[in-house]
Amino acid sequence: MPNTVLIGAQWGDEGKGKIIDVLTEGVDVVVRFQGGNNAGHTVKIGDEKYVLHLIPSGILHEGKSCVIGNGVVVDPVALMKEVDELEERGFTTAGRLLISDRAHVVVPYHGAIDGAREQALSEGEKIGTTKRGIGPTYSDKVSRVGLRMGDLLSDDLEDLLDRRVEESNKVLQALGGEPLDKAALIASYMAIAPRVAPYIADTVTFLNKSMAEGKSLLFEGAQGTMLDIDFGTYPFVTSSNATAGGACTGSGIAPHRMDRVIGVIKAYTTRVGEGPFMTELEDEIGALMRKEGNEFGATTGRPRRCGWFDAVVGRYAAAINGVDYWAMTKLDVLDKVETIRICTAYECDGVTYESVPANTRILERCTALYEEMPGWQCSTKEATKFDDLPEAAKAYVNRLCEITGVKLGILSVGPKRASTLRIAI
Repeated sequence: MPNTVLIGAQWGDEGKGKIIDVLTEGVDVVVRFQGGNNAGHTVKIGDEKYVLHLIPSGILHEGKSCVIGNGVVVDPVALMKEVDELEERGFTTAGRLLISDRAHVVVPYHGAIDGAREQALSEGEKIGTTKRGIGPTYSDKVSRVGLRMGDLLSDDLEDLLDRRVEESNKVLQALGGEPLDKAALIASYMAIAPRVAPYIADTVTFLNKSMAEGKSLLFEGAQGTMLDIDFGTYPFVTSSNATAGGACTGSGIAPHRMDRVIGVIKAYTTRVGEGPFMTELEDEIGALMRKEGNEFGATTGRPRRCGWFDAVVGRYAAAINGVDYWAMTKLDVLDKVETIRICTAYECDGVTYESVPANTRILERCTALYEEMPGWQCSTKEATKFDDLPEAAKAYVNRLCEITGVKLGILSVGPKRASTLRIAI
């Protein structure tokens, strides 16, 4: 299989974990390239459900190598908990999982600062952060004061932690928070470092060598395009580049070595946390989507906001990421809806927007413009090929592809591996 970048084309939660799981069969290495344990990828195999936060979903396939790239921020305690849970369920990580020595380390003071900053914001300013310290870790990275995974192997780790805890406690106190117990924090990280050490490696060399040997790579994005720090609905975004460009900077692989981009997009739209959401439904249809789609955060458990498919977002994501194919998920969630709406543009103060405006204050005042299509009102869950779908369902999927300008590659009609229709991939 060609080297493939897989990204979320909406606000995350599009079902990337499942699509990665399906595509992993045809690759040798799966690479996570950004974000932290604020992400949650859910994979259902038979009756078993697996929720992964840091480790690439490819770990569920024996014989595949998995890499946590330099663009990821890694909480070593959360990572080892995930490793332990996988091992308890029969999956081997030793020799299969590598963590970049350049990836930055999430330390408890990051989470404390994250929570204190969110608490200090007024209701309308809150970001909706998971408070796992992801943003402050990236801030330390950019400020050139962060710790990297390679530092966990260093003889002066204790001194490095001592200085950073001291500085971070001052920040915490300035924000009105309680300082952390420095001795206890240092002791916990000195204890976890030897456990993580066997996984830490020069993954840039490993990945480039793998390609030289003819192996294929699959790059696993977290979150989604509309949460990208540069291209999302800023400031209601994550702290990393969740778009296709992040696969290069977050892994050490040159752009010309990427062969194709697959965008994962739901047949409707969801969002978790604060920020503008132009097609949001706060009625019985939105509640139906949440119930049928089990729309609750894999990481936080928070109920997701649900709404109609937003083609403005779809076109925008397709352009930014250079999407070659859609992997469209959760078509079955719309099985009971009588009339389905598609947002085709936004309107604000007499101006029509066919792309996403950068100014969030404008976006918050936008009204969605819609077209309507008839629903199919029967189950699509048993379909094993596209032609099995009701005519109205096929028409709806074809219209979404037409209006966003991207071909259909995969269509999912349920959470299980077997409910995935391979169309052109």
